[in-house]
Amino acid sequence: MEAVIQHSGRQFKVKEGITIDLDLCPLEAGSVIEFGEVLYVGKEGGPSSLGKPLVAGAKVIGKVLGEKRGPKLISAKFRRRKNSRRRIGHRQSYTSVLIESIQA
Repeated sequence: MEAVIQHSGRQFKVKEGITIDLDLCPLEAGSVIEFGEVLYVGKEGGPSSLGKPLVAGAKVIGKVLGEKRGPKLISAKFRRRKNSRRRIGHRQSYTSVLIESIQA
């Protein structure tokens, strides 16, 4: 079974048993998170339901695995002949969630 959920302004295509990385949320590892904004629910080769905009009564249950950090991204600006250089790095923090069940 698969679903498309919406969380913090982004959409995620999920299946049972996969891990997704959400924006950092103040949740403890081991806690349960419930996604109520389900846009699509379907089975492979079976019936599917598309919400307008949400599927009524559908929810996705996940378990918080913990926090993790993404890759380090380097941004550089260089202006020729101006003796101007800027190098800045960024590393995003994520909350890792294991999808346990999809209920439709």
